[in-house]
Amino acid sequence: MCIFHAPVPAGITPQFIAPSGLDKLTVYAWPGCGGNRYFCSTCGCHMGDISPDGGKWMISTSLFAKDETVFQIKSHVFTESAPGGGLNDWLPRIGDRELKIWNPKDGSAAPLESTPEYGPTGEEHLRAQCHCGGISFTIPRPDGEVLNDPVMKRYVSPVDKTKWVAKLTACDDCRLVSGSHVVAWTFIPLDQCEPKIKPDLLIGTSKTFKSSPNVLRSFCGVCGATVFYSCDERRPSVRGKIVDVAVGILRAPEGVKAEKWLTWRTSGISWVDSGLRYDEELTKSLCQGLSNWGQEKYDQTIDIDISS
Repeated sequence: MCIFHAPVPAGITPQFIAPSGLDKLTVYAWPGCGGNRYFCSTCGCHMGDISPDGGKWMISTSLFAKDETVFQIKSHVFTESAPGGGLNDWLPRIGDRELKIWNPKDGSAAPLESTPEYGPTGEEHLRAQCHCGGISFTIPRPDGEVLNDPVMKRYVSPVDKTKWVAKLTACDDCRLVSGSHVVAWTFIPLDQCEPKIKPDLLIGTSKTFKSSPNVLRSFCGVCGATVFYSCDERRPSVRGKIVDVAVGILRAPEGVKAEKWLTWRTSGISWVDSGLRYDEELTKSLCQGLSNWGQEKYDQTIDIDISS
């Protein structure tokens, strides 16, 4: 749903520590803007962008140890690209520091337009697609099979049985394979994705990475978008295998939070202890902002059991 960036002064470029190097990164040229994005060719971690205006680097700060004498988060930018609101709804301030909002005046932050999609019998589908379009599939609404299955029904909204659940996580592994402090996930039975996707998660331009012995992740090998997370514990059966789908690739017409499709867990952030170790002030502020938003949106705190 977001990225944490900091501009680097002109003339300063990243100095890589062997065996890493620029040659270990994949470059993705942003269509129509002249900028380039660099991400790890092995795990998909977003490392930074080079802007078209003078070739300055924008570094992903989530890969560095927190040090506010080097990087300090001061603003949300390009919020107009997130119809319906994005992370700025949940993180209006960090501690006592209110975060500013900035958008370009030339309209370049205008969001991508998405349209509703329907199956052959009129059932709704939600498109998931990366930036380059090399990975594209749809997910359905929860159906009777899901609602009657003791495992799959745990991932259906407790307040609206036509929606799936979603959460934010501050897991260290998620941070280091995405380049973002937090990652947003929803949970879908893999067998219900169309076209069908095998347990190896390979579809289109996908690449995969095992971040731990029982965890497989996937990302687009062309544009670097985070796509799937899969763990062995969530595979009670072939049809019941649950995968995490990155909310950032959902093309919901109503906005990036896909609120017509998802109910957000607002009682807290998953792997919050990891977040508190990495950036205590931001994590506490995000938890509070998420809770406040949930009370306003749902008139209650949504606490969802989404353990493995």
